[in-house]
Amino acid sequence: MQEARTVLVTGGAGGIGRAVAAAFAAAGDTVVIADRDAQRVRETAEALGVAGQVLDITDEPSIAQGLDAVEKELGPIGVLVNNAGLLTVHGALLDLSGADLETVLHTNVVGTFLMTQHVARRMVGHGAAGVIVNVSSIGGRQPTPGMGGYESSKAAVDALTRWAAIELAEHGIRVNAVAPGPVLTEMLAVGLPEGSPQRRAWEDRIPLRRLASVDDVAAAAVFLAGPGAGHITGTSLPVDGGQLLT
Repeated sequence: MQEARTVLVTGGAGGIGRAVAAAFAAAGDTVVIADRDAQRVRETAEALGVAGQVLDITDEPSIAQGLDAVEKELGPIGVLVNNAGLLTVHGALLDLSGADLETVLHTNVVGTFLMTQHVARRMVGHGAAGVIVNVSSIGGRQPTPGMGGYESSKAAVDALTRWAAIELAEHGIRVNAVAPGPVLTEMLAVGLPEGSPQRRAWEDRIPLRRLASVDDVAAAAVFLAGPGAGHITGTSLPVDGGQLLT
């Protein structure tokens, strides 16, 4: 049986992050959810029976203070799941403002980079092998009109995954990504109700004919962080029902 680890999940107060946190907790790990919204962190942590930490992935002092607090209470972080990101800013190539693109890139790319860097430095300092799992998207490989800013950020996350994997391998740190297609979060379910033409349009792009559940993504993250993936690093695993095949 694998020894319990301290697992930090960013953006863990809802959606995919909440499911990831619940899955690691069910596997016996000590889980900390990190998010900017203190109330949501508190409520979600209480609901899941895990620890919570207020943290802004784009702010280095916030990252340092948050990681200090986690390590003081729970010891070194063994697994980092970089789930926090911005999905809601979209626009066509001819319409999206430069400021909006910068916002997406700053959160999804710079934020993921900063969390990876800060946690990896601590892993190396402790002399302990660790695992980092990024949440990417198949959009980084398969474009959808109007979503190019977000998809460009996720292509960068895939590149960052490979960069970190090759440089951190000598320290025994594995770095991989989970790349979902559309995921049926509570928010998406409201915008794409079952049976709606919009929902069917998305499902028709997927050979398995259904959107991923948050639990599908969580299971992939747990696998990549576990001993069964002990010789896997630098990969971005699609969880897309075969959408990239089309």
